[in-house]
Amino acid sequence: MGRLGALLLLLGALGALADICNIPEVDSSLVQTLGQRLLPWMDQLSLEHLNPSIYVGLRLSSVEASTKEAFYLHSLKVDYQQSLLRHAPSDDNTDLQAKPSMGQLALYMLALKANCEFIGGHKGDRLVSLLKRFLEDEKRSIGHDHKGQPHTSYYQYGLSILALCVHQKRVHDSVVGKLLYAVEHDHHLHRGHLSVDTVAVAGLAFTCLQRSNLNSDLRHRITLAIRTAQEKVLKAQTPEGYFGNVYSTPLALQLLMTSPMPGAELGTACLNARAALLASLQDGAFQNALMISQLLPVLNHKSYVDLISPDCLAPRVTLEPATVTPSPMQVPEFIHVMLKVPSVWPPYRHSISVPAGSSLEEVLMKAQELGGFMYGTQASLSGPYLTSVMGKEVGEREFWQLIRAPDTPLQQGIADYRPKDGETIELRLVTW
Repeated sequence: MGRLGALLLLLGALGALADICNIPEVDSSLVQTLGQRLLPWMDQLSLEHLNPSIYVGLRLSSVEASTKEAFYLHSLKVDYQQSLLRHAPSDDNTDLQAKPSMGQLALYMLALKANCEFIGGHKGDRLVSLLKRFLEDEKRSIGHDHKGQPHTSYYQYGLSILALCVHQKRVHDSVVGKLLYAVEHDHHLHRGHLSVDTVAVAGLAFTCLQRSNLNSDLRHRITLAIRTAQEKVLKAQTPEGYFGNVYSTPLALQLLMTSPMPGAELGTACLNARAALLASLQDGAFQNALMISQLLPVLNHKSYVDLISPDCLAPRVTLEPATVTPSPMQVPEFIHVMLKVPSVWPPYRHSISVPAGSSLEEVLMKAQELGGFMYGTQASLSGPYLTSVMGKEVGEREFWQLIRAPDTPLQQGIADYRPKDGETIELRLVTW
């Protein structure tokens, strides 16, 4: 056998040993429809509604919002810089409840890099210092023995390391070490369960660190942790094809697309996930801006790791607002939703009548309007989430879980889930 034949045989053997996650192209009209769903969100320009993830998702996608994109980035810069000035924490007292949060700051830094802007100057240095102080405070909360928990979450912790990494900003080995330990010892839990989103973000952060060689003394552990994160994501695949659930699948695919793995199961798993996502899109999933922004890069074969060297000149298709055909005036159809809160005394149980197509949030608003029910929410980038029901505030390691009877946890939040006629929705206080 000649040298060429031997080389081809070797390459063939290597190809059999390593499998890649390749997502075949989807119909361009589907991508444009997803992009169009983001356009109304880009008109909401208050700090509460500004979402850097929207900008990142569009810049890593094959579609663009033209001048609206530039104006949105300008609005992000103005509001975030003003907010940082208003809520400037002291060097020894970082306020983790300040707005924007650690995760929001991380996404803002990703948005800047998505526009090929490198952090620099007084404002940039201050932003980097603030994010690093957030991480140091979280590291102390976790503790030297790793028995504590971050004030926010390991998701925000990993996202912050990733954001600093794409800007080539090194964090101390001890900060990275906390995230490594969490992945190595299954501390990446969210409400008592494996969080595919958290594992995926941690894996993306490690991949960035590996490619940038910013923490060279940890290189071996980082390489192993990337493999561990990939394996955990693969094991979390459901019979339907999702990694965890439909909404954690985009971030999971971002991780799996970044590095090959030995064996042949990776490619098949990714194809199954693609088929599951397409089916869910046909069923009307992905109305939430954050989830859409995580999916669009996947459909363009991109991940957050590509922000190390973004291609800001890549051609993209300009989005046009979706055309809405006016429908004749009709008397709205009403549905009845049974709302239950067994976690309070006396237990609450009432049938609420709302127009068909109403969100669960609108059901709660109607219940409060009728009297005998009250609730409170807190804004987040993925939409409002419940913080109190019937005066009962969530405590440490507690949350209000949304259950569709008889016992199906909802994957969407109160603003996105739309109950059907006759459904029973339970608000259940859960401790984890």
